Amino acid sequence: MDRWNKIKSITVDASITGAFWSHKNQTDALKRIRFEVATTRERLTMDFIGQDKRTVFDPFRVEMQRSGGRLVEARDEPERSFDGHQFTTPWDDLHLAYFTGEALWTYLNTPFVFTGAGFTTEEIAPIEINGETWRRLKVTFPEHIKTHTREQISCFGPDGLLRRHDFTIDILGGVPARLYATDYRNVDGIIIPTTRHAWQDDNHVPELPMIAIDMGQITIR
Repeated sequence: MDRWNKIKSITVDASITGAFWSHKNQTDALKRIRFEVATTRERLTMDFIGQDKRTVFDPFRVEMQRSGGRLVEARDEPERSFDGHQFTTPWDDLHLAYFTGEALWTYLNTPFVFTGAGFTTEEIAPIEINGETWRRLKVTFPEHIKTHTREQISCFGPDGLLRRHDFTIDILGGVPARLYATDYRNVDGIIIPTTRHAWQDDNHVPELPMIAIDMGQITIR
């Protein structure tokens, strides 16, 4: 926590793919991106490499910008725009900006954000997965944080590192997801899983994740 508290942002070059995006008419939209996650407030900016395009996520507003910060379009209270959405409801660019913003902000700030104001945590019964005992932490997010759902579960291996993140996605109508964290890297004293692949349940094809987040260069400031 001492090291984390000195950090203001994390910048990541990444490729985000998977079967999910075709359902949203966003196939390959996130194949080459660079995003910056704030650690002291809920905010994320994302640049689309090779395109004059940037999205900005704040809890109550998302924007699409061009170079120099020129505003193209914006949406206030963006969470409301998902009312009535199901898994296959197509998205526009601002839907994409909101979902990736709240998702990636949560992932990159886990588990440190759990110590923040308004969070409540409870250790629940462990599970056995592939010969390992995973301890599980049930986390209830405060209302002021925009995230997949209020109650989420993080599963930690014997080494104390996150193995899996379980949640439902409210803006998709409550779709369940299990996000596996692997390929850990020590980045300036912070241990970060650089691969996160998600499926809806354990009956999945390993080579066909619903969402695949694969990180390249990571910079901490």
